[in-house]
Amino acid sequence: MIHKRIRPFNTSKTYPEQRLDNDLAQAVAARGTMVFLRGQCPQDLDTAEDVGGGDPVAQTHKVMQNIRTLVEEAGAEMAHVCKLVVYLTDIRYREAVYRTMGEYIRGVHPVCTGLVVVALARPTWLVEIDATAVIPD
Repeated sequence: MIHKRIRPFNTSKTYPEQRLDNDLAQAVAARGTMVFLRGQCPQDLDTAEDVGGGDPVAQTHKVMQNIRTLVEEAGAEMAHVCKLVVYLTDIRYREAVYRTMGEYIRGVHPVCTGLVVVALARPTWLVEIDATAVIPD
């Protein structure tokens, strides 16, 4: 792993009652150039068109694709992601969103915080995720 991942774990063991399989960590120690992404929504980066309708899985795919695109445009890669914050409008979306997010962070082990919020900027948005990456020195 590029950064020091402290106490990495997989959510299949910490949340056995849920069908999750995400590689996360309790902490990440990183040194380098920090890349802060604003919360990414299910919106096309070029056209600002909404993607995914009322489908939390489709929306999460778009959000994570946006994160990957922006991280790469900053000169980083997904392995440099250290922190994610997930905002959901309904707790019932958690498993589907986290399973989908897990496809993009397999082996990365970022720290992650999840929150349930009343609403996002548009009423059709169900998920928003912000990310912090650190490009190693």
